[in-house]
Amino acid sequence: MRHLLVPAFFLLLGLSTCESLSTVLQDTCKFVAAGHPSISYSYCIKTFQSDRDSATAADARALAAVAARIAEKAANATSARAVALRASEKDARRRDRLGVCAEVYSDAVDQLGEAVDDVARKGGEEDALTQLSAALDAPGTCEDAFGEADDASPLAPEDAEFTKLATIALAVAASLTAPPPSTPATRN
Repeated sequence: MRHLLVPAFFLLLGLSTCESLSTVLQDTCKFVAAGHPSISYSYCIKTFQSDRDSATAADARALAAVAARIAEKAANATSARAVALRASEKDARRRDRLGVCAEVYSDAVDQLGEAVDDVARKGGEEDALTQLSAALDAPGTCEDAFGEADDASPLAPEDAEFTKLATIALAVAASLTAPPPSTPATRN
C-alpha cells in the first residue's frame, strides 16, 4: 500500500506546481490585458505559450525575461527582413528608409538582450524598464521613416506585432517595480 502512496503524492505535487505556474501566467496576462486594451488576455497567453520557458516560469520576474526574449526574437526577425528588403530595393530613398528600420530593430535586439539580463538581476528592474522603453521606440521610428515620405511601410505588420510583444514585456517588467497592493486596515 505504501508504494502506491508515493507516486500519488508526487502526482498531486506535480499538479499543484503546474496549477501555480498556470496561475502566475494567467494573473500576469490579466494584469497586462487590463492595462493595455490593444492586448487581449488570449493574445498574451498565446504569446507566452509560444516559448516553452514560460511553462516553468514561477513568477512575474521569470515571465518578464521570457517576454523580453520573445520580443527580442521578433526584433531580430524584423531587422533581418528590413535588411533583405533593402538589398533588393532599387529606389535609393526607400533603401534609406529600410536602413533606418534595420538599424532601429538591430538596436532593439541589443536593448532587449540587456533587459533580459537586467530583469534577472535583483535590483535591475529600473534598468530593464529603460531598455524595454527604448526598444519599444523601434516600430514608431521605422513607421515614421516611411510616413514622413508618404510611403507605405512594408514592415507595418511586423511593427504592429513587435509593439504588442514589447508592450507585454514592458508591462510585466513594470509590475516588478509596482508597490504591493495595499490591504485594508483591520479594525479592532
